[in-house]
Amino acid sequence: MRWDPNQYDMVEVRIAKFYAQNEDGRIITELVPDDAEWIFKTYIYLNVGDQAAGLPKAVGHATEKKGASQFAAELTETSSVGRCLANLGMHGSKRASREEMRKVPAGNRDYIAEAEALDDVSALRLLWAEAQAAGADQKTLEQVKNRAERLSGNEGKRTGASTGVSGSGQKK
Repeated sequence: MRWDPNQYDMVEVRIAKFYAQNEDGRIITELVPDDAEWIFKTYIYLNVGDQAAGLPKAVGHATEKKGASQFAAELTETSSVGRCLANLGMHGSKRASREEMRKVPAGNRDYIAEAEALDDVSALRLLWAEAQAAGADQKTLEQVKNRAERLSGNEGKRTGASTGVSGSGQKK
């Protein structure tokens, strides 16, 4: 059964809700040293006093094998934050975050539906990289790329190589 990304809150949404409710809140991530895996531990404090006293209100962990994907460290850290927020009780209708569900094996993922649900070019770039790493077919990769190009206003424009998801094409 394919998962519907719209049923899962993104971690960034959970973070925004946390800070809206806790202006003095703290989300602290820690990389746990390991040779084979990315291991992140996240602590949440409701205020600076809790942090100074070493009294986290929630803790979350996430792991991923090093080299599992191009952005394994970043995804692991984000998953750790999402799990910590869920442990605090901050989750939508599903406990897992959208980022965690992206780890579901490729055969169960609908990359095209995921792409259509995203409105952020950076998230689409990450999705494209995940789809490519999972061995998605060229048609699927092209559709994810086209979604990103529509969002960034690059539809029909080719910059650089014919693979990957292009950005705005403007230098900063």
